[in-house]
Amino acid sequence: MGQRIVTFGEIMLRLSPPGFLRFSQAHSFDAVYGGGEANVAISLANYGLPVDFVTRLPNNDIGEACLASIRQYGVGVDQIARGGERLGIYFLEMGSMQRGSKVVYDRAYSSISTIEPGMIDWPTVFAGAGWFHWTGITPAISAGTAEVCLEAARTARQMGLTVSCDLNYRKNLWKWGKKAGEVMPELVQCCDVAIGNEEDADKVFGIRAPESDVTAGKVEADTYQYVCQMLAERFPNLKTIAITLRGSISASHNTWSGVLWHQGAFYMGSQFDVTHIVDRVGGGDAFGGGLIYGLHAYGEDYQRALNFAIAASCLKHSIFGDVNLVTVDEVEKLMSGDASGRVSR
Repeated sequence: MGQRIVTFGEIMLRLSPPGFLRFSQAHSFDAVYGGGEANVAISLANYGLPVDFVTRLPNNDIGEACLASIRQYGVGVDQIARGGERLGIYFLEMGSMQRGSKVVYDRAYSSISTIEPGMIDWPTVFAGAGWFHWTGITPAISAGTAEVCLEAARTARQMGLTVSCDLNYRKNLWKWGKKAGEVMPELVQCCDVAIGNEEDADKVFGIRAPESDVTAGKVEADTYQYVCQMLAERFPNLKTIAITLRGSISASHNTWSGVLWHQGAFYMGSQFDVTHIVDRVGGGDAFGGGLIYGLHAYGEDYQRALNFAIAASCLKHSIFGDVNLVTVDEVEKLMSGDASGRVSR
């Protein structure tokens, strides 16, 4: 089973029109809960690893419903703080073919946005844990979440945990007065493992893969070795860096792959052609959860860890909602080359 993993961040209520309806066509909304770090935690619980999710939820019925949704997957919720005004909401209009998806946030004054240092007893949270994961979404929410995230990362590092982050740049969130480039370096300095998509390092740190054009679907795996090396030079504590590579042919058809750098060695993963996307939200989180599992399960086999992360996140594109509800066996079956999708009976 291994030592317990802790993730920290915001979880929200996601409301989306059924199927591929537009907001203006909706007479009802499908409700699920999701958030980057919660999605990672649920992946890890599905893979059989002990994991706790830490956040702050309001003391009302919506907070209770959210708590129940996390608990049902076997994720530990005992360290979740309660208080504040409300649960954040985001509205998702699902794109199809050449029409992209749209997100509208309604998360101002959410419970976690008003969190302050000292509200969470991090030494208690991390007692007996071996890994801490956060994402760049958390410090983007408010000055308070940035301070608490740094408090957590520093405590985890001092206590000897492995610290991982997903850079996860969200331009619509950095509104509280500082830019990502001002806040993220101090946080990433606490990390052993960094994960990003093909644009994150560019948007946050100005490190760009040569000759890449994401909107044109041009993402060449080998050019991202440069991005990994530049990140490693800037943040010497980083031992492992992984980057997901999504080529967007349309909203319904993407290519999906990734690369991994570990202390100078560079690994490229296989590429999947994802032709009929059910739901791409949470794909990066599925990769993060898969990578953390792979690094736990496969020891020094970094190629296998990368392949697991890519296959896990490929499968996520077939699942409605934010979270990746797949098993280790299903992921390893796809890793082995069985992409047939045949009925299992």
